[in-house]
Amino acid sequence: RTLSICPRPEAQVRQFTWEMTHFLLDKDIKMLVIACNTATAAALEDIKKKLAIPVIGVILPGSRAAIKATNTNAIGVIGTAGTVKSDMYRQMIRSKDRLAQVSSLACPKFVPIVESHKYNSAIAKKVVAETLKSMQKQGVDTLILGCTHYPLLRPIIQNVMGSKVTLIDSGAETVSEVSTILDYFAIAEDSKSKLVSERHFYTTGSAQMFKEIGSEWLNLPDMQVEQIKLGND
Repeated sequence: RTLSICPRPEAQVRQFTWEMTHFLLDKDIKMLVIACNTATAAALEDIKKKLAIPVIGVILPGSRAAIKATNTNAIGVIGTAGTVKSDMYRQMIRSKDRLAQVSSLACPKFVPIVESHKYNSAIAKKVVAETLKSMQKQGVDTLILGCTHYPLLRPIIQNVMGSKVTLIDSGAETVSEVSTILDYFAIAEDSKSKLVSERHFYTTGSAQMFKEIGSEWLNLPDMQVEQIKLGND
């Protein structure tokens, strides 16, 4: 699922997240990662309570990494309108460090740029520069990329914010947490199972667009992507 410039209501985000969760549960998964900041804010706690398997989102790992990285306690968060409206990053960061000052900014134009495969274009540079003007004035030394689309815009964001600002990829931080939790519950792959493991990719959007962007980003040239329909798609 993807979020457009016009943010979806929180109830609809929860509905979509549950639909995808049920689809994956039918695949007999051993762990669920809600790899979307907006969905994490809207549905993580509810899903965690109702599933017997480990469930993690991207907001806690990103918040923890930002607190560790900052030297001035001035942390910025950029994300979708839904993520920023939820205020989950500020609440999470402040719950762990009361000295932290958190500035948040919704960047509704970033996701469409990425999904239209224009994240290296002159348009992308212009949109990022214009959008981040207000964040530049906040004096943050650490900026959380609070949407899993944003790392594709990372070089442009870094150029606009300056080399002294540390960018935190909430998705990458979540990967480290996934590894730790798999080991903690003793459900990580061993050397034998790894030999026969396969990757399966599903999307409710365009399979071709998913493959084009995913192959480039993940360096997986032979990605096999299947388009699926959920709910009232």
